[in-house]
Amino acid sequence: MGLRKTVEVVPRARRTLTSLRNLGYDLRHAVADIVDNSISAGATVVDITVHFAGRGSWIRISDNGRGMNAEELTEAFRYGSDREYSKTELGRFGFGLKAASTSQCRKVTVISRADTSGAALEGRELDVDHIAEVDNWEIFELAPDELPEGARSVLGDGPGTVVLWEDLDRVLQYQDPFGGWAKRQLIACAEDIDQHLAMVFHRFLAGEVADGELLRITVNGSRVEPWDPFCRAESGTSPLQEEDLEVRSRGGNGIVRLRPFVLPNQDGFSSSAAWKRASGPKNWNRQQGFYVYRADRMIQAGGWCRLRAVEEHTKLARVSLEFFPELDSAFGVNVAKASVTLPEELRVALGPLVSTWCGVANTAYRLKRRPTSSTPTRPRSSSTPTGRHISQTNPSQDAPDRVRGDAQPKGAASPALASGAPAATSQIVDPPASSARQALEAAAAQVGEDSALARIVTALRTMSPEVARDLGW
Repeated sequence: MGLRKTVEVVPRARRTLTSLRNLGYDLRHAVADIVDNSISAGATVVDITVHFAGRGSWIRISDNGRGMNAEELTEAFRYGSDREYSKTELGRFGFGLKAASTSQCRKVTVISRADTSGAALEGRELDVDHIAEVDNWEIFELAPDELPEGARSVLGDGPGTVVLWEDLDRVLQYQDPFGGWAKRQLIACAEDIDQHLAMVFHRFLAGEVADGELLRITVNGSRVEPWDPFCRAESGTSPLQEEDLEVRSRGGNGIVRLRPFVLPNQDGFSSSAAWKRASGPKNWNRQQGFYVYRADRMIQAGGWCRLRAVEEHTKLARVSLEFFPELDSAFGVNVAKASVTLPEELRVALGPLVSTWCGVANTAYRLKRRPTSSTPTRPRSSSTPTGRHISQTNPSQDAPDRVRGDAQPKGAASPALASGAPAATSQIVDPPASSARQALEAAAAQVGEDSALARIVTALRTMSPEVARDLGW
């Protein structure tokens, strides 16, 4: 067969850009995607400013990373930009800067100075209205006197990058752009960004990332404090046995590490403020479950991925599930890095593990307050790999978890974690129980054998359900 004739088909800019603005980003995930780029550029400081000025409102994200020269900055505006990503980098698709920005605004300006001697400031601007008018993939190369002062002054004489979002048509949808409602809405957006970044980047903010410097993020001048979903600073938190599972996929093989934790019940927290903060953005019931990390960056916060329903008695169970980018295809990571789908064979392996973890959480939930002299010893966790091999099959899209108990109503405002604002919590009421059950639970906690007791309780419910009910299990 001879050479076949080809015809180049270039996507229409106007219609394609309209579609790309709807890739599934909300504001918090869009900002987090820009912060990903800052971390990949070696930034140790990221400052986010949310400024209200009616229709002239803007959002600015600046960092002190390596910056970009003229060619790199132009390439950064190409959809599917061509560059290599390291194993630990947070980027992957070459869409983040453009897709995240235009999902929230109609004009994005980027100013950058490379980390080289004598490097000049470079600026590029993407205007959605201009592309819609000319129907062509064009950006503006900004002259020195065209660089926005509000972005230029942030960098000073050092390297770094500033991303400026203007014409926030997806953020502020209001009839009265200068009214109090619009201003309160933008303030609420800033609080939402703060608590989301505190959760997603908590390992970076706490200096827990290997070979990485401590990251500082501010939102409107206020430092974002890391939110640890596992409350490891609380003496009552129990780390359970770790599990390493090998996952095979078309994109390569990799290890999935599982680190389960059972948090103390309300009586076991150091203070009521610590208990409230631990409830998280979505409140206790919806924060139980898997916390999925890709290269130390959180993608999913809570939920059991259809392995079980979330419910009151297991709300103290939280599990770190970690993988690296070579397993992106196995987990179905999307452009917005906002969700994952567990490979089917991994789901099968997780079933009995989840039952065990939730059994321990159920026991911890029912424990009454104990004297300080009988504080339970924290069980040691084991990092011995299990050597299990998981092959990827065709994953199916996870459906939302069913929720019972104190789930946050749809559309309810989330509390600001940085301010420690109270979150709605359920009043814990211990069910009636015999002194024998209390003694068994206290003894198990004293010697750090909560997990063993949970397995005994599970077997007892099957073998002698009447006895289990008599003991309050």
